[in-house]
Amino acid sequence: MNDTLILLHGSTIAQTIRENELLFPWIEALHVMAITLVFGSIALVDLRLIGVRALNRPISKIAKELLPITWMAFLLAAVTGAILFTSNALSYSQNFYFISKIVLLALAGINMMCFQFIIGRNLEAWNHYQRLPTSARIAGAISIIVWTGVIFCGRLIGFTLEPVLAIS
Repeated sequence: MNDTLILLHGSTIAQTIRENELLFPWIEALHVMAITLVFGSIALVDLRLIGVRALNRPISKIAKELLPITWMAFLLAAVTGAILFTSNALSYSQNFYFISKIVLLALAGINMMCFQFIIGRNLEAWNHYQRLPTSARIAGAISIIVWTGVIFCGRLIGFTLEPVLAIS
């Protein structure tokens, strides 16, 4: 594992990002904008699930409209996040908030899969419900909490990241 991190740290892309004073901020800005779209689109669905917003709109329609935005933004966030990680893989791999962010991302994925394949299997059947089933409301609340944690941890990474030198 450490050999892979050292290899990433020494890669051309990592060196280019570290040595160019404008590249990292631009990639980070794209990453933040993508995360904003991910969170915003997910939050709109979650707020409907928990019964706070858009109570007269069918949940399946809201989800269907926002899902392409969520996935495109998530793809951009994943790519830019991987590039940012590569620029300083050794330091990120040892940062508490980075590790926490990755764990929370995994939990968000598990929550989403549980909703998609178990809880929300019959999403269309709920279209005329203003108050959705308890399991859907819980999944929506968990989603908002976990994604807020992802953002919180992501923001703290930059304030707590300590440089780790690669040993070749």
